[in-house]
Amino acid sequence: MAIINRIGDLAPDMAAWRQHLHTIPELSFDCPKTSAFIKERLEEMGVDEIHGSIAQTGIVAIIRGVGEGPTIGLRADFDALPIEEETGVEYASTHPGQMHACGHDGHTAMLLGAGKYLAETRNFSGSVALIFQPAEEDGGGGEVMVQEGIMDRFNIGEVYAIHNAPGKDFGRFHTRAGPIMAAADTFHIHVTGKGGHGARPYDCVDPVVAACGIVTALQTIVSRNHNTRDSLVISTTQIHTGTTDNVIPETAYINGTIRTFDKDVQSMVVRRMEEVVAGQAVAYGCDAKLDIEFGYPPTVNDAAKVDFAAEVAADVAGEAGVDANIDPVMGAEDFSYMLEKRPGAYLMLGQGDGAGVHHPKYNFNDEIAPIGASFFARLVETAQPLR
Repeated sequence: MAIINRIGDLAPDMAAWRQHLHTIPELSFDCPKTSAFIKERLEEMGVDEIHGSIAQTGIVAIIRGVGEGPTIGLRADFDALPIEEETGVEYASTHPGQMHACGHDGHTAMLLGAGKYLAETRNFSGSVALIFQPAEEDGGGGEVMVQEGIMDRFNIGEVYAIHNAPGKDFGRFHTRAGPIMAAADTFHIHVTGKGGHGARPYDCVDPVVAACGIVTALQTIVSRNHNTRDSLVISTTQIHTGTTDNVIPETAYINGTIRTFDKDVQSMVVRRMEEVVAGQAVAYGCDAKLDIEFGYPPTVNDAAKVDFAAEVAADVAGEAGVDANIDPVMGAEDFSYMLEKRPGAYLMLGQGDGAGVHHPKYNFNDEIAPIGASFFARLVETAQPLR
């Protein structure tokens, strides 16, 4: 493992920063303590510019290298999740019902470590933009930062991000060209029948039976309407109806998620869901209304930038420490909005065994922070070498 020596020296600092952030998890855009801590560290390390209050609590910090040149963007998310922590660590969350269960505290520490090294050495041309983003888990902070103009305002030409990967080999990078994470859309179906006594269903229009028919029929979209070469998930995750055993309810509610990588597949799913819901409603004599919330788009890596990032990752982790042709992941990520505006790459960094992300026992492995920070630093120095 070719960790940069100076970044290796910063490992205790990154661990301390990360563990402090772990004690103060904050949700969505409302991250004032986290943002203030990041700003303090950036001021201490002497970056050239600090721009706050982007997407409410987001920050972009600029470090200028030697001479003219482009600007490369490096992004870390920093929001937490509404989960009660069960790690038992001494630096556990002090905010009840909130915890860093996805490693965003570690992502932030890695980017701060890379920033400190880059601010000290300036061994690159042009500039680097350190992007600290809120609301990845809920709210689409990446989209808001793009809408507020960070790409044009800071003249960012390409952009990169790392996410930790529990269960993957320690220190190994994983990525792929093209779609790496899915679009995430949410569906809501409201079924209305005619309620009444459970002993007299003939006097009722039963929304429960209709809801079951709709859920079953939706599965045929995956099995019968799409090309098996195109990844697609439709999962019904909630059905709510009724209050007791002898009453047929008036309404039923169905909720779930749609995961796609391709806009044509997404459009087909929407069309077929509308047809299925309308057809099943007629079949059961109910009314049914479908609403679809379009969420994060697919995260699509630029092929050339993936090749470049994989070469840099191999310099840090060795050739065997990089897999640049992983299968796409059906989870979603709002870094997708930044990749829609600028070419770049999203990578995952294995952190070894342990609880998975979004689990109350999950904890970021501080030992991968120097690896991720070294990758970020080498990425900048290689992309924008001194002339």
